[in-house]
Amino acid sequence: MTFVQFVDGAGRRGLAMLDDQGAANRVSVADTLLDLAHKALAAQSTLVETARSALGETLDIAAALAEGRVLAPIDHPDPAHLFLTGTGLTHLGSAEGRDKMHKAAQSGEQLTDSMRMFLMGVEGGKPAAGQTGVQPEWFYKGDGSQLVGPGQALTSPSFAQDGGEEPEIAGVYLIGSDGTPHRLGFCLANEFSDHVIERGNYLWLAHSKLRNAALGPELLPGALPADVRGTSRIVRDGATVWEKPFLSGEANMSHAIANLEHHHFKYDLFRRHGDVHVHFFGTATLSFSEGFQTQAGDVFEIEATPFRYPVSNPLAQAVEQPVTVKAL
Repeated sequence: MTFVQFVDGAGRRGLAMLDDQGAANRVSVADTLLDLAHKALAAQSTLVETARSALGETLDIAAALAEGRVLAPIDHPDPAHLFLTGTGLTHLGSAEGRDKMHKAAQSGEQLTDSMRMFLMGVEGGKPAAGQTGVQPEWFYKGDGSQLVGPGQALTSPSFAQDGGEEPEIAGVYLIGSDGTPHRLGFCLANEFSDHVIERGNYLWLAHSKLRNAALGPELLPGALPADVRGTSRIVRDGATVWEKPFLSGEANMSHAIANLEHHHFKYDLFRRHGDVHVHFFGTATLSFSEGFQTQAGDVFEIEATPFRYPVSNPLAQAVEQPVTVKAL
């Protein structure tokens, strides 16, 4: 089962539930995923059980996508109450790369902060039940105004030096009235960053992450498969100019998802009733690391099972807008 938010032919918001074969029905009890989540919490039920209690007309989600009527799978009526955050250095990457880092550590060679943090995650990112693991790298991307939906442009600021894809899984959460984070599910995502700025100085990581982010059309409730396999590609003028498989899921990660969640929601700030959180879990696959240079007009396409529909967004760059600070 997955959930998709859309706009119907009359311009009204709607929520669809898709079964395992992709057949879609309108959810009659809620027009948005956030509304459905609030109703499920009030009924002490699940998203799927609450939606199944009243399903309506059948829908053609593929047609809605083609017509540009599918929205990001989560949003908030006040974008300031939706947080976009993420964690990095969480995926194992290649065995060869890990071996090289371990050999460097054993030989006493100096490691970068990034390598040290990666190794800390390998050693302590999956703690035993009841224990707390090592905290990961963490970053802030913005609020709900930075989230784009299917087919919408990922727009780099005018001063950006790069606009690169990051194929990831993101968790979506709603904070309950008692401050408890409730995971609504998982989405396929493009976290999108400026890797040239990040490479220039690791302390510029925070700047490199203040960018748009995209989610695929679907939210997958329940558990995420341990082994998620997909493909990330870049299409230019209708032709694929870069493509590579990517892996996610806990079998391919140095951190348990529960550990990443703990180190995000341990802060009181992130347990405020009614807030929504979209948290990106990281990746090990980047076109930038292979020397590929993106350009405006490129289309990022990310697909992976068990998601039926891909993340697909063109790259754009904003025009310069000078900012003047005025004293009052």
